[in-house]
Amino acid sequence: MKRREFLKSLGVATGASVIPFLKYLPAQAAGRSDTLVVVSGSGINSLDLHRKGTNRPSYQVTVNIYDRLVRFGVKTLEDGSMAYDSTKIEPEVAESWTIAEDGKLLTFKINPKAKFWDGTQVTAQDVKWSFDRAVSLGGFPFVQMKAGSMTKPEQFIVVDDMTFQIKIPKPSKLTLPDLAVPIPFIINSKLAMKHAATDDPWATEYLHKNPAGSGAYKLTRWDPGQQFVYERNENWALGPQPGVKRVIVREVPSASTRRALTERGDADLYMNVPPKDSKEFKEGGKVSVSGAPIDNCLHVLALNLNHKPFDNVKVRQAIAYALPYKDIISAAAFGRGKPMYGGKSTKPSDITWPQPFPYDTDLVKAKALLTEAGFKDGFETVLSFNLGLADWQEPTCLLIQESLAKIGVKVKLDKIPGANWRTAALVEKRLAMHMENFGGWLNYPDYYFFWAYKYGHLFNSSNYKNPEVEKLVDDTLHMAVEDPLYETNVKKLIGIAFEDVPRIPLYQPYLDSAMQKNVTGYASWFHRQLDVRGISKS
Repeated sequence: MKRREFLKSLGVATGASVIPFLKYLPAQAAGRSDTLVVVSGSGINSLDLHRKGTNRPSYQVTVNIYDRLVRFGVKTLEDGSMAYDSTKIEPEVAESWTIAEDGKLLTFKINPKAKFWDGTQVTAQDVKWSFDRAVSLGGFPFVQMKAGSMTKPEQFIVVDDMTFQIKIPKPSKLTLPDLAVPIPFIINSKLAMKHAATDDPWATEYLHKNPAGSGAYKLTRWDPGQQFVYERNENWALGPQPGVKRVIVREVPSASTRRALTERGDADLYMNVPPKDSKEFKEGGKVSVSGAPIDNCLHVLALNLNHKPFDNVKVRQAIAYALPYKDIISAAAFGRGKPMYGGKSTKPSDITWPQPFPYDTDLVKAKALLTEAGFKDGFETVLSFNLGLADWQEPTCLLIQESLAKIGVKVKLDKIPGANWRTAALVEKRLAMHMENFGGWLNYPDYYFFWAYKYGHLFNSSNYKNPEVEKLVDDTLHMAVEDPLYETNVKKLIGIAFEDVPRIPLYQPYLDSAMQKNVTGYASWFHRQLDVRGISKS
């Protein structure tokens, strides 16, 4: 669609008066019941979640324009907010499924109503090609599939056009829920293969900029660094028709601007509201705020064991005793976080996760531990944070800098642009002391340890390596929760994390979003991105 036609379709006059384009669009669109205007702090960098380097905001594109075999349900919380339900698996492309008695074969029947945007049937061949791709391209998609015991194309079997099977080496509690996360999305393989090449057999260049889905929404426009636009797929039949016809997601880097657009009514929905704004929105009462603690998620201070002196456990423990936890919760999180400090015992009494670690602010103990470690006079280091998350990370770092100075640790702050953060912190793992905010997609403690404590895995930005942890995770990851060893192993994992503290938990964050009072159906999701499908606007 040409720019002039697009503007006209939104009821916006064309001509010099609308330049620049984005300045006037929200005010016009936000007043329409069929159009949802969303503001977000960062934009997408790819339409292909299997592609290396795809950023977190791009996850939402996959959620909305592609389907999966199954999806998680939604629940209503005590305060009336809605959130995903990790205990409930619902059909999507698969209308039904069975699990063999030995737990090692899953069989899915494809819903005849599952159609790609071009009208062709979604088949088992499309599912296999998409899953083969997810385990073949490496990186984050491969590891996520691996968590569900899916690592090889040979595990994915086409029985017939409408029947698909997955073979796993041993029964796993993670396989079925792992099919509901964003990674195993189903691609129109016939369309994609038309754009494959000898040196690009998975059509990564094409799918980077061109969607090929069957989802409830089509992506009709993407202006990198500015906005992208969804249009409802009127033929989608795998759930209730979404209540909003068009969704405009604007990238607005300034938090103050996002807030102003929301308060003026120029934006219908503000995703990932900073804690301070969330608190003040709630107090003001002009807009609704929906939020819940993010399952299996922690904001932590990570200490990189490849950088001295953080290879010394006493130094790490000293840092843990020196952090100003209460000040961080009140002044950086503005109360929108569950404290993860002040645990009463050095040994976990249960397998609740996350749970408070046995550290609190104790500068005397911190100083004594530094002395024991051979750093009586302290040391100098660098504390890095993500500018894309500066609303909470910068004040947190300033408080940490001030508190560590009291035990002789001189901290220089390192501000890293959001676009460079993932590479520096997670891929290259080169940052000494840094902020991190990993949340596990599957709501099990052993799954969190799989990602954040196993050596070499993406979110183990501390380069932590412990043979006992490696074995405990491997032994437990696919174990049934009912197995008597499950609780024993998870308690051991948590106890080791307590003692070794390569990651020092600060708090479990809330995912807050603000919206006009005529917007309903919003739900918080584990992936922390917008799922538009359940939202309506009156």
